[in-house]
Amino acid sequence: MLDHHELAALDAYWRAANYLAVGQLYLMDNPLLAEPLRPEHIKPRVLGHWGTTPGLTFVYTHLNRVIRTRDLNMIHITGPGHGGPATLACCWLDGTFSETYPEVPRDATGMRRLFRSFSFPGGLPTHNGPEVPGSLHEGGELGYALSHAYGAAFDNPDLVVAAIIGDGEAETGPLATGWHGNKFLDPVHDGAVLPILHLNGYKIGNPTVFARIPEEELDQLLRGLGHDPVYVGDGTERGDGAGPPAVHRAFAAALDHCLDLITDAQRAAREGGVTERPRWPMIVLRTPKGWTGPGEVAGRPVAATWRSHQVPLSGVRDDPGRLRRLEEWMRSYRPEELFDATGRPTGGLLRNVPAGARRLAANPHANGGRLRRALPLPGVREYAVEVTGPGATLHHPTEVLAGLLRDLLRRTADRRDFRIFAPDEIDSNELSAVHEATGNGWQAAIWPVDEYLSRDGRVLETLSEHNCQGWLEGYLLTGRHGLFTSYEAFVPIVTSMANQHAKWLKGSREQSWRAPIPALNYLLTSHVWRQDHNGFSHQDPGFVDQVVNKSPQTIRVYLPPDANTLLAVAAASLDATDLINVVIAGKQPTFDWLPIDEAVHHVARGVSVWDWASTDAGREPDVVLAAAGDVPTLEVLAAASLLRRHLPGLAVRVVNVVDLLRLPPPEMHPHGLDDTTFDALFTTDRPVVFGYHGYPWLIHRLIYRRHGHDNFHVHGYREEGTTTTPFDLVVRNGLDRYRLVIDVIDRTPGLALTAVELRQRMRELRAEHHDYIRTHGIDLPEVRDWRWDGS
Repeated sequence: MLDHHELAALDAYWRAANYLAVGQLYLMDNPLLAEPLRPEHIKPRVLGHWGTTPGLTFVYTHLNRVIRTRDLNMIHITGPGHGGPATLACCWLDGTFSETYPEVPRDATGMRRLFRSFSFPGGLPTHNGPEVPGSLHEGGELGYALSHAYGAAFDNPDLVVAAIIGDGEAETGPLATGWHGNKFLDPVHDGAVLPILHLNGYKIGNPTVFARIPEEELDQLLRGLGHDPVYVGDGTERGDGAGPPAVHRAFAAALDHCLDLITDAQRAAREGGVTERPRWPMIVLRTPKGWTGPGEVAGRPVAATWRSHQVPLSGVRDDPGRLRRLEEWMRSYRPEELFDATGRPTGGLLRNVPAGARRLAANPHANGGRLRRALPLPGVREYAVEVTGPGATLHHPTEVLAGLLRDLLRRTADRRDFRIFAPDEIDSNELSAVHEATGNGWQAAIWPVDEYLSRDGRVLETLSEHNCQGWLEGYLLTGRHGLFTSYEAFVPIVTSMANQHAKWLKGSREQSWRAPIPALNYLLTSHVWRQDHNGFSHQDPGFVDQVVNKSPQTIRVYLPPDANTLLAVAAASLDATDLINVVIAGKQPTFDWLPIDEAVHHVARGVSVWDWASTDAGREPDVVLAAAGDVPTLEVLAAASLLRRHLPGLAVRVVNVVDLLRLPPPEMHPHGLDDTTFDALFTTDRPVVFGYHGYPWLIHRLIYRRHGHDNFHVHGYREEGTTTTPFDLVVRNGLDRYRLVIDVIDRTPGLALTAVELRQRMRELRAEHHDYIRTHGIDLPEVRDWRWDGS
């Protein structure tokens, strides 16, 4: 039970935070209202959002108290969009903002600078972006609060993550699956997540589902999701007039109750050996939208309606009446009680603020790079396959990589700072060896027939790409390392999440106080070219096209052609920071082209001439054959073999691209080759026939500024798919060896007349292929049995 002094301190802090939030929305000057407001004190463009802010400041106020009284290690994730004013107000009050930005001190000068910078050119965003201390979740795109919270809690046994979920956000698909994180949270090795469902009734212009359904129905839903909800309501949203003291007391009691339940559940698991999944507590907080703001404006209700979503009072600078109304609103918080004459917060309202790194805005978990440790990566040579000659043997690349991942999981068993996330695809993607090191984390029922399930497993599989992505992001943002493996066709489900993470990384790089976090690593397999039994629905290489739109400082794309190159790419990716690495590799048997030392060098260079496959030694090539991807590499080498046999005088250069973003010039991407190197590889005036893993136009987009761009002729996936044989899929899309040879003949000066018979034979083989697979159901023998012979 709160005593009078605690209640007064909580209410004062909350009023101060609300005052600061309103000031951020409206004011450029006169931060303490030392004189009546005048038009020149108001921003010329009032931008931002008020509706969710007072509820967020309320929660932040109360989290301060429990952190201080219980010495909690806690971070908070603010899911509701546009909550920036609330978090900025609170971290300025607790001093963290001024420590981070000394030019914004905790006084009237700093208050003015805070107000002026909010939602202002060159200033602070309306969301909780990387510029905001204590934030690891922006909330601008809704749906990820819970998955980020659980990701942060995994392997952080002393951390409590308060996840504030807006009722608009609760309607999104990712949030709907996010509730299931409690089936994967290990009470022994993981921390706790306390969801706080904030129901303020409205979105931008409509009521929210969770706020309008009967409370009994809401309760049944939340209990069915595995939570024990505690309900707190201000009461004013239903018109019964319950005041702030009552809701302060009720929310404080709810927080204490929930934290006691969390402590009891963890103690039972850690000390009592209880293995049954806890029913974790949560809070449902009902407050009016735009709480404490103007009740009505121009005769229309504003508070407790959608009209308070953005700025409740518009036209303030030009309307004297509304200007007075704004001043009355700000003075209703009694700022003279909250700040002294210099603008410093009075001692009473800071009574509940935790000290040092216990403050929400100063907790190092919200700046996870400060906690990052380098991964103890095994040496790739321990797992390399022996290559006696190019194409002499075949291996499953992901199966080879699985050995390295298995041992990395073993090396991090005590540290518990590396995890693998997958949408039910570990076995399918030939990564089963990781289960030799750890099981699949699982807190629901385990039956005798089940395999791999473990209460403390560090592989997490759930058939929700959104959850896998969100968990991994939360894990990385708190300083740990991980890998997300998925079918290539379905990772576009999280394209928007990847976009948001890339934006976060870009913004974070611009903040000197943000420490680098481990890279977000995608391993995309079961890719477009080998969907023999799944067909057209599983054929989509378009994720790369989306991610390369993001800031070039944050994106890398790798297309390793064989197992050893995949090992080298994986090691480089797992060791990286502040990046999104997209690695596309097959799980089917693939020819081994490079010994491990050559593979490592190839990855370091990003693009290499494969001399052993080329016939241009000592002179300029007549044509360049280039490849990016495992299947394109196979087809390009098969085409090179055909040219070597049938046109022995033709000088062919074979170039392999493993780092796709070596192709654009350095002014477009930091990995880009300089023009001299690019021209030396591809020439400036010879035809380049390029086999690419994905949509061919991406290559043109990447190289459009290069010399000789018009000489590039790219073959890739053209959205011609079905359930068919492996070779038929490349034929349908014009990436097959026969089509590549035809293109070489058509593009290389002088060959149109001298290679007529070869061109015709290539056309005939394509036709023979068409008939053969429809009769026999498998590819031509010369395709099935092809090997590189170097002759």
